[in-house]
Amino acid sequence: MISRKLEKARSAYAGRNAEASKLAHQEGGEPHRSGGGQYIKSFVYGGLDGTITTFAVVAGVAGASLSSNVILILGFANLIADGIAMAFGDFLSTRAEQQYHASERRREEWELESYPEGEKQELVEIYQEKGLSEEDATTLVEILEKHPKVMVDTMMVLELGIFEEHESPLKNGLVTFTAFVLFGFVPLLIFVLMHFTGWEFEGMPWACLLTGLTLFGLGVAKSRFAAGAWWRAGAEMLLLGGLAAVAAFFVGKALESLA
Repeated sequence: MISRKLEKARSAYAGRNAEASKLAHQEGGEPHRSGGGQYIKSFVYGGLDGTITTFAVVAGVAGASLSSNVILILGFANLIADGIAMAFGDFLSTRAEQQYHASERRREEWELESYPEGEKQELVEIYQEKGLSEEDATTLVEILEKHPKVMVDTMMVLELGIFEEHESPLKNGLVTFTAFVLFGFVPLLIFVLMHFTGWEFEGMPWACLLTGLTLFGLGVAKSRFAAGAWWRAGAEMLLLGGLAAVAAFFVGKALESLA
């Protein structure tokens, strides 16, 4: 249990409301959640990558004045191929990071077991560097010494800067792929409707509108775990996607004669 309502505490901080912060702490604790929360970042960033890269493909094809059928072919090819590549990249990077963390933890455990005095002195010095007196630092380390796992956890953070997260590399990869394909489909949606319904109208403005709303929404979602105002995060993602699309459009326009 933690002794405050996390979401209310965040809201209080965002508004710099000390009274609301006090109430968030007084309302009682809530359990640590280790369910799907750690995969939100993979979902949001996978969605952003999927939306931006697919929309860039759509804009490039539109710039070359090619048909909507070509947009669908290249768009879906990019969606699946890049989605798989992103998923494998997330899977491999998460697994490599966890293997490195496990290796460093084993080393710290061995050092604590083999030469505890050296590890204790090292931790005392770290606390002193952070402004504690030698007496207070020594007292803290003597308490931690009674709990070897907690002491190793502390060394991992303070000495190595490693914050261990118990994520599943496979789930990370699947979440990234799902988000990439799901949100990357948005720029193609209007062209799919045109293809299957036979409607004839200019699809690019609608694709721009839907993609812009998606990018802004994902940017707002990103603000949950990145510093900054929600509207600024949304605007940044909208601007980034727009710049990528404009660049792709003019590249397509410049190479139109090759089509």
